[in-house]
Amino acid sequence: MLVRLTMICNGATTATRLGAFPADEPLEPRSLTLAKAMRGTLRRAERVWTAPSLRARQTAEALGLEASFEPLLADQDHGSWAGRSFEEIQAEQPEDIAAWLTDPNAAPHGGESLADVAHRASNLMNRLIAERGHTIALTHASVIRTAILHVLGAPLAASWKIDIEPLSITDFRSDGRRWVLRACGVTTPKPAKPLRP
Repeated sequence: MLVRLTMICNGATTATRLGAFPADEPLEPRSLTLAKAMRGTLRRAERVWTAPSLRARQTAEALGLEASFEPLLADQDHGSWAGRSFEEIQAEQPEDIAAWLTDPNAAPHGGESLADVAHRASNLMNRLIAERGHTIALTHASVIRTAILHVLGAPLAASWKIDIEPLSITDFRSDGRRWVLRACGVTTPKPAKPLRP
């Protein structure tokens, strides 16, 4: 494979832990600690990009990565819902929440639809397929989910069935013609052979 893209989801914030639509809030202290513990575990990359949000930039810094901004990695704009809890919006605007959850083109909050985010993620993947080498991208769950759907050719409605944890790593590879999603895990070392007397 000639092209590798490693997407890292930003760490958690107090708002996201409380089930609120994200605004531009900072990482919670625990996420900073966890990200610092991940330093040195990432492979070298020719490019390191970050979404412009504070939480993505702080994640990059905590990982010890010098990153440049890439606007296509920006989180979904939740418009008037930013900073408010899902439960609060559902109680006040149940029809709008239902539309948002079922129609990828809906943006009742005045921000971006899921289709808008998917379009940005697809543009990024299409641009990167011609870039040799490894790119690390610090971004958000919405962008990672839509990138996965792009690679799999799955409908946008499947987005709600993908759970992206804070600080999780999603890896993609390409031969320059097509992308594949690559599962990553810990390789268990083989047990040592007993020494002979």
